[in-house]
Amino acid sequence: MHPPRPRTTTAAGSLARAVVVALLAAFGLLGAGTGPAAAADGEVTWTVATASGDFGSDRRNYSYTLDPGGRVEDGLVVANHGTTPLHLSVYAADAFTTGQGRLDLLGQDAKSTGVGAWVHPDRPDVTVRPGESAEVPFTVALPDDAAPGEYMGGIVTSPALSGAPDGRRLGIRIRLRVGGELKPSLSVQDLEVRYSGTPNPLGTGDATVTYTIRNDGNSILTARQAVSLSGPFGRWDARAGHIDDSPPLLPGDTWKVSVPVRGVTPALRLTGTVTLVPLLTDAAGSVAPLAAVESTAHAWTIPWALLLLLVVLCGLVVSALWHAGFSEWFRGGLAKRRDCLPR
Repeated sequence: MHPPRPRTTTAAGSLARAVVVALLAAFGLLGAGTGPAAAADGEVTWTVATASGDFGSDRRNYSYTLDPGGRVEDGLVVANHGTTPLHLSVYAADAFTTGQGRLDLLGQDAKSTGVGAWVHPDRPDVTVRPGESAEVPFTVALPDDAAPGEYMGGIVTSPALSGAPDGRRLGIRIRLRVGGELKPSLSVQDLEVRYSGTPNPLGTGDATVTYTIRNDGNSILTARQAVSLSGPFGRWDARAGHIDDSPPLLPGDTWKVSVPVRGVTPALRLTGTVTLVPLLTDAAGSVAPLAAVESTAHAWTIPWALLLLLVVLCGLVVSALWHAGFSEWFRGGLAKRRDCLPR
């Protein structure tokens, strides 16, 4: 497909589509970090949408499958709903997973090595008159040595004014599948079990299992999680409650997890088990569970309250035996002394 060069048209025909895209962005579905952006004075407001063409119309985001060295062309539509001309920078960026589990895009000055390096807008900026829209074509061009796998990024617009806050930007997500073998893989790292104990010598306590999920493969994966604790020989099993699935993890991403487990028996040595089921989602939205991954760690759980009770009981027994022995010895000694007295 060869889209036309940047052009300016009235926004009336695409207003409905722009509003839908703005709503999607507001709910985080466009993946650029914010919803429709507006200047502090409220005078600048814009939306972005995918261009119509061979890939269809009203797409939520961009999705491509290309072999290394492949090339495709597409376009981004920017609509100005404000009352003054709008001057925006246009750039591509790689995606990453935030600490809150959301996909975001790198800033304009950050270095991209995937989608952000392979997507090239036809122009670095665009000016849109009030009430109108403009299409910015872009090209996706893969290098010949592009590694197989899934990549996530986006094409972003932000105010071209110097010093514009990073939060004032709006873009659309790009999901790219580079041809070759997919190798989905998750691993559990830094698995630890911490037991907090209980003052009841015959009761159960609470434990916390912490670990890090790492995407070691070349595809985007979500992890379904299960955590359990058990004593020696698998006895006294305790399982964590419901654990939410991890956010979508890009290749190389990590996600830290902390899970409480209630009703844990202090059985001297605990075994913590984390089971992950990788979930692979294709471009059409179908989810396929893959083979489970399991990892274990051990922790000593000394039941101090029970040990203290046992020590006290042993002390009482020893004391009772000592007193009983002393009384017997005293009575025996007294009897001998009586035998020695003259009759």
